[in-house]
Amino acid sequence: MPLPPLRQELSLHPGPVDPYGAPTWTLHDPAANRFYQLSWPAFEILSRWHRGDAAQVLAAVNAETTLQVGADDLEDLYRLLAGHHLLVGHDAAYTGRLAESAAAQRMSKTMWLLKHYLFFRVPLLRPMPLLKRLAPRLEWAFTPACWYALAAIAVFGLYLASRRWDEFTHTFSAYAGPEGLLGIGIALSFAKVLHEFGHALTAYRCGCRVPTMGVAFLVMWPVLYTDTNEAWKLRRRGERLRIGAAGMLSELALAALATLAWSFLPDGPLRSAAFLLATSTWLLTLAINASPFMRFDGYFLLSDWLEMPNLHERAFALARWRLREALFGLGEAPPESFTPGRQRFLLAFAFATWLYRLVLFFGIALMVYHLFFKALGLLLMVIELGWFIVLPIWRELRVWWSRRAALRWHRQTLRTAAVLALLALLVLVPWQGTVRAPAVLTAVRNQSLYAAQAGRIVGDAAREGQRVRAGERLATLVSPELEFRLRMAQAQEQALRWQVEQQPFATELQEAGDVLRRRWAGAREAVHGLIAQRRQLEVRAPFDGTVVETNAFLAPGAWLARGEKLFQIVGAEGGLKVEAFVGERDHALLDRSQGGRFIADLPEAGTLRCSRAEPDEVNMTVLPQPYLASSHGGRLPVVRNDRQELVPLQTTFRVRLTQCGHAAVAGELPGVAILVRERHSLAQSAWTALLDLLQRERGL
Repeated sequence: MPLPPLRQELSLHPGPVDPYGAPTWTLHDPAANRFYQLSWPAFEILSRWHRGDAAQVLAAVNAETTLQVGADDLEDLYRLLAGHHLLVGHDAAYTGRLAESAAAQRMSKTMWLLKHYLFFRVPLLRPMPLLKRLAPRLEWAFTPACWYALAAIAVFGLYLASRRWDEFTHTFSAYAGPEGLLGIGIALSFAKVLHEFGHALTAYRCGCRVPTMGVAFLVMWPVLYTDTNEAWKLRRRGERLRIGAAGMLSELALAALATLAWSFLPDGPLRSAAFLLATSTWLLTLAINASPFMRFDGYFLLSDWLEMPNLHERAFALARWRLREALFGLGEAPPESFTPGRQRFLLAFAFATWLYRLVLFFGIALMVYHLFFKALGLLLMVIELGWFIVLPIWRELRVWWSRRAALRWHRQTLRTAAVLALLALLVLVPWQGTVRAPAVLTAVRNQSLYAAQAGRIVGDAAREGQRVRAGERLATLVSPELEFRLRMAQAQEQALRWQVEQQPFATELQEAGDVLRRRWAGAREAVHGLIAQRRQLEVRAPFDGTVVETNAFLAPGAWLARGEKLFQIVGAEGGLKVEAFVGERDHALLDRSQGGRFIADLPEAGTLRCSRAEPDEVNMTVLPQPYLASSHGGRLPVVRNDRQELVPLQTTFRVRLTQCGHAAVAGELPGVAILVRERHSLAQSAWTALLDLLQRERGL
């Protein structure tokens, strides 16, 4: 078998020792700026590749070294070289393969747009001339004394900030508006530029060439990058670790200096900038860059520390193999051989990375959806979910299907089949026949009394536990504002009445005609309305009952706001009722004849059975029970409108459960109501929810 020659521009460099102590070498392709790690046998074969004949190369390796290599070793290396186009085309077949590869890499306009929407790079700077000028002037930044000094500055700055901790933490509130967001953006941009120059300068000091620096767009989100691929030429792991950590260390040094500067700078833009650099930079650095689950600095640090290039791909391949063996027991060999401890770590790392990316990509898809108008946002969200989540799962399912001929019935396949059958029953069988709804238990005759106007308490008020009769006065409020408006209205009414009485005798008043009488009538109505409002300040019992709750501030001379709750009155007769709140889908399928059960949040209250359920036919616009609102720690998501009313975020219906007995209840008792509805499966519920979502997002 004749061997095609290698490309002339390729270079070979000594590499680090592998985890088992064997030497390695690094093959560099400068055209693609890619690096390939070669094992000792691969290096010996490649060193004799110039002989041009496979048999001669193998014979030379076996004769001149202690290795014993075979045709399989040479074939694996040939596939690597040919697959990455590292050979010179020597015949028509090889040229045809190159043409096929080039054709396969050509993309349609739609695919090009899709891939460049998800990720693309824009080189902005060729930094080597700048690095040559900066490196001699920044020698001090790479000395141990510099970093000892920065550690001392960080400790001292934190000590000074801790003495003014309340002032330091409350500075966050000053950056809630557009100007604050702009300041955060400028501070982060400066920190990220310093981050990238930290990588570049460290790589340059280690003898690596830095060809480009620029900005990459990940789902249209800009991220600065520095090309430090030549770090793979370095033999010592410590140098690669320093290059990987240089960016984060630069930002942490900047945060330490900014923390100290914040304590000495006067209030103004400089102090605000120091605060932003002291807080946002290191938080985002540790939260994002230090994560090994994405290809950021943390990933490369972990890869170099473990001495495992392509850590993600190798861990994912091992996890896919382990998953197939657990599900189907194919009996295949693992893609690589590792020690048991290293294998367990890689499996845990792979599954953790998959889970992290699932949450991250789903969150990015939701963010993209909300950033654009509905049609475009929905399309981009589908692209995100399809490319990052659905497509990898689909590829793995295709691999499973391709291995179907190798499946046999044994313990793994029986277990998998049983789990799948159980999941199918759980999802498809309509076993759910109840609804858990937030609810409140109260007496049938139960009413809350509120202050109709802002005012001051005059005289004594009813006490908690006091029995009252219908119409009995519970409290009296006086509103100076209302009294002033009433006096003004009465004065205006008297003036208009005098003008009407004098109209027959005054020519100027006669010209007003009937308009004057209508104005007088309007003034009288205003006076009557204000008098009615003043009567409402006398809070009276609506029925016979007991005061079960009073406002803690009910005392003579106390001022109360409008709408503030004063009393809770429970009637002496009438029994109990439960008010539950359900969504639109559950409301249409409720079984009204079955009633329901109420389970109180207080364990000692127990369970109450109600015989009848009466759902309202019209959904609520305002939630009358603040106990159940999310803003008060309840289960129903609500927002406040302009009138400070609690408005449900979803379509909500009230269901009244009656015939619940006559137990004594003081006030209102929150809990959960178990209601009966038509049985349904999880798949049916998911499909209905999806249709509702699509219909709602289409604006129908």
